[in-house]
Amino acid sequence: MRPSRRTTLLSAALLAAAAVTPATAARSDDGPPGRRRLTVPGADRQQISRHDDLTTSALVGTPYTDAADWAGLTAQGTRNPSGVPGVQIDGCFPGSSRLNTTHGWNLDAQFVIRLPEHWNGKLVVTGAPGVRKQYSMDTLVSDWVLAQGYAFAATDKGNCGPDFYTDGDRPGDALTEWHRRTTQLTRAAKAVVAQHYGHAPRRTYMTGISNSGYLTRWQLENHPELYDGGVDWEGPLWRPDGPNLLTFLPTAVARQLGRADDADMYAAGFARGSEFLWPYHEKVYWGLTQKIYRAELDPGYDPGCPGASAGATPEEILAPCPSDAAYDYAARPRPVHDAVARIALTGRIGKPMITLHGTLDALVPIAVQSDVYARMVAEQGRSALHRYYRIEGGTHVDSLYDTYPDRLRPILPCYRAAFTALTAWVERHEEPPAGGTVPRPRSGDLVNTGSLT
Repeated sequence: MRPSRRTTLLSAALLAAAAVTPATAARSDDGPPGRRRLTVPGADRQQISRHDDLTTSALVGTPYTDAADWAGLTAQGTRNPSGVPGVQIDGCFPGSSRLNTTHGWNLDAQFVIRLPEHWNGKLVVTGAPGVRKQYSMDTLVSDWVLAQGYAFAATDKGNCGPDFYTDGDRPGDALTEWHRRTTQLTRAAKAVVAQHYGHAPRRTYMTGISNSGYLTRWQLENHPELYDGGVDWEGPLWRPDGPNLLTFLPTAVARQLGRADDADMYAAGFARGSEFLWPYHEKVYWGLTQKIYRAELDPGYDPGCPGASAGATPEEILAPCPSDAAYDYAARPRPVHDAVARIALTGRIGKPMITLHGTLDALVPIAVQSDVYARMVAEQGRSALHRYYRIEGGTHVDSLYDTYPDRLRPILPCYRAAFTALTAWVERHEEPPAGGTVPRPRSGDLVNTGSLT
């Protein structure tokens, strides 16, 4: 079945409601007698709770995760572990924006930190993909790493939702805050881990998908001292002179409005063979993504669209701005390129990193995104720190595999293989397999098994 309108909206992580069954309630936790209560450095609010199980199988339906936040990111049948007791801290850092309504706080810069009872001495940090919130990586990352004993921390990036571009005063302010909040949470989570377990983490890894893959790249370029390595899953590429989202998405919008053809799409970087995915993306992603990032980085182009809000209904939110069909990033004034320069990547990573990207990604086309970023890493002389795997048949969200099981493959199993390979690389100096294209298996359980070869 094709995704319904509601599933479509969940996949875009904009507005959603999910019917869920409450599980075991949490217990408030101030720590054992005689031990100092955990304190998140710099937090404006924090709530500490102890759980018999920190994974989504137990937390769904409670205030300690949000099924709408991670809906649409995994394929049906994905198996996740459960049964991980420990402590959870929900909180936020001081800030002025109020786009995140979680916990009724109406405050951004929200985070979640999870501390498993049986700790392996290591920490995993991530951020929200797309414009989702702090629980969006719960099924992709948190469940799996908690079961292995990692502490886990995730941020909403400091602003969220389709109106994220309204945060800040200057073009690019909302995006620069993403990096500041990720750095802030990493430092705070390390301190909390030390408080809780008695010593700082021996290893800290950064990881993420889509926008949080971009966060991973930026952190390893700009704050490698905070991490031991990272796994970047299809992070978007931002360069002041292109390519970036604003150089290829206008062509997709033009096609959506009947002003461009398939040849124009191929010229913009969209993969041949991905055409069957285009109708879904034109309804869900292209128009929305172009207009909100253009409003963030080039608000003077069309001040009336999206205006003060991306929309009040799903139809309004997902609708493109007609003016974006003619958007020409290269011809825009220098201040627009300067705004992109504020958030740009360089390829100068300072710690080992593995990148994965699907060959059929119809939102962030691989040819003008990760292919280019891999070359940037090489040009910076950092190839020895990088492995790049092109996942044949992978697309931007694994849930589309359920609609096209004969053409796509979920990337999550390959991601888990990549994370395992990264830790072996960092901790035991075991070289990962050579980078390249990972063929799509012709048979087997593609939802739960994968490798890098």
